[in-house]
Amino acid sequence: MRADRVFAYGAAAGLLSDLLLGDPRRGHPVAAFGRAAAAVERVLWRDDRARGALHTAVCAGGAVALGAVAARVVRTSPAASLALTGAATWAVVGGTSLAREARAVGRALEAGDVEAARARLPHLCGRDPQALDADGIARAVVESVAENTSDAVVGALVWGAVGGVPGLLGFRAVNTLDAMVGHRSPKYLRYGWASARLDDVAGWPGARLTAVLATLAGDDPRGAVRAWRADAAAHPSPNAGPVEASFAGALGVRLGGTLSYGGRVEHRPVLNGTGRAVGIHDVERAVRLSKRVSWLALGVCVAARRIAKGRTS
Repeated sequence: MRADRVFAYGAAAGLLSDLLLGDPRRGHPVAAFGRAAAAVERVLWRDDRARGALHTAVCAGGAVALGAVAARVVRTSPAASLALTGAATWAVVGGTSLAREARAVGRALEAGDVEAARARLPHLCGRDPQALDADGIARAVVESVAENTSDAVVGALVWGAVGGVPGLLGFRAVNTLDAMVGHRSPKYLRYGWASARLDDVAGWPGARLTAVLATLAGDDPRGAVRAWRADAAAHPSPNAGPVEASFAGALGVRLGGTLSYGGRVEHRPVLNGTGRAVGIHDVERAVRLSKRVSWLALGVCVAARRIAKGRTS
């Protein structure tokens, strides 16, 4: 079986498995990687960029190497190659968990239980929930759904199309390292620099594809294009900017503004300033848009890999 077909069938099976099964409650491969990365950090940590770069190379490089070895072991068996690709895709994507957590917060808000929504929000993002009212929580959920559609699904599919199983595992490793050490805290300002920059690079194509597909699949394509062009560059993240701006325009809502992380207040630019304030019902709309974008991304990545294979044949 050709490599492009292995990726097509395997990635589709993995995405479908995520839809039907979600993430395991225990023993998730990404959690195992996180524990291994934390162990490496305990050995290497110094307040130094070079040590942080070594940490990134060891952990991300190890994930890529593991994927390459596994793919090489099964390369003579189409069935085993397909199964490996499917398992790797299922392990690295997280669209179902993203939707489940977003909807859990949305249901609490619909029931008028703001405290329950605040308690659930940390499962989805790192905002300070106590600083948010119901509308602020809803906005945080929509922003998190937008950003994580790229990080948890589309980016992985893009790198899977480029590099197969090593690409899938490598992207998830880089994204996980950024979440662990890439934030701007005193401890990780230098040590996490390499992980943060590598995540910016790895996330660039997936973020742009997510923005394009959100524009095409949303309710207001012109509004999505307008918000992307006008506001994305002002966002502090080079990848979250296009994604959140396009989602904001596609849904017709305003995102951005003042938020709080770990006691640190940030004043971010408003995205799609002509839109209305986010409402509770927009949580479900964002989840549905995320799902449409995810399946469209699979189709685009499969088609791109097939075209690339045809040109090299």
